[in-house]
Amino acid sequence: MRIQLRFEPVTEKLALPIHYNHLVQGLIYRSLDKALARWLHDEGYPRGKRRFKLFTFSRLLSPRRQYDPQTRTLTLWGPITLKVGSVETEILESLAVYLVRHREFRLNGTLCRFVAVEVEMPPEVQGPVPVKTLSPITVYRTLYTREGKRKTYYFTPYEDEFAELLLANLRRKAEAYRSQHPDTPLPPLEAGAIRALRPRKEVITRFKNTVIKAWTGLFELHLPEPYFTLAYDAGLGAKNSQGFGMVEVVKKEVRESV
Repeated sequence: MRIQLRFEPVTEKLALPIHYNHLVQGLIYRSLDKALARWLHDEGYPRGKRRFKLFTFSRLLSPRRQYDPQTRTLTLWGPITLKVGSVETEILESLAVYLVRHREFRLNGTLCRFVAVEVEMPPEVQGPVPVKTLSPITVYRTLYTREGKRKTYYFTPYEDEFAELLLANLRRKAEAYRSQHPDTPLPPLEAGAIRALRPRKEVITRFKNTVIKAWTGLFELHLPEPYFTLAYDAGLGAKNSQGFGMVEVVKKEVRESV
């Protein structure tokens, strides 16, 4: 399930650091029921040593934006839209109820007024589907140098491992979700495929003290259910709960122009 949240800064514009994902993530957690937020943050959906949150969010969408390279700040004018997806309806309902009741919240110290919430209709898909990124996609492996130091290697869409890791990550998410929802069917994913369509753009961002390399662009998903819905609601790739990997289906004519 996915929702769109619209809000406006009371001062007409919102100034943010260029790397603002942690601010949006913090807003989401603060707006959830406390017990639900604690469970999501501390437990989530475990699989082995990993714990998946199975939610994601878009970049902040604004009709007008301005970047100041000297201060490295981004200014957005309202109305501003934030899209949030999750495999659990309860999480999105809790978020929406809080914002509807309180009507106002602060983001980076700026008072914002909540305007509206809209539930997105799930897309009806069949066969290969073109999607565009609403937040960049990242996949990586942890490697070790000769000296034994850990090093994170981020893959690019120009490497075969990029699609392979996306599928492997999606399979782990499905297994983690199914461990708590055993009635959910889990068909084989061998026939699934993900490929990049458009010239891609690398996005280097920072989440708190971690530098993350990710990619925006147009991709094609050929995934059986429930994998497509899982990717659409929870995000593709890694670090989804930090604001990475949200996509949306694009129109057929966009695909044909590639």
